[in-house]
Amino acid sequence: MQISIEIPDDIGNRLTAKWHNLPQRSLEIMAAQAYKSGILTAGEVRRMLNLPSRLAVDEFLKREGAYLHYTEADLEHDLQAVAKVIQTNDHCL
Repeated sequence: MQISIEIPDDIGNRLTAKWHNLPQRSLEIMAAQAYKSGILTAGEVRRMLNLPSRLAVDEFLKREGAYLHYTEADLEHDLQAVAKVIQTNDHCL
């Protein structure tokens, strides 16, 4: 999908002076905001911005202040998985 926006020339010139590639920067801002709002997943951000890897997505989101969605339930799940691995390794010793 192609989207066009119209802004006054003087504002466009100032934004371009700051960000150089205004269309790309606009796309990045939209992707970051959509991720923050829960509209897009990290994988969709990767596709939208044509980023090469998940690590590149993580770096982009961090730079934009759009931190990864990680809930207390995710933490609890991860802690249980670690505990299970530790318990399994204790039985092997």
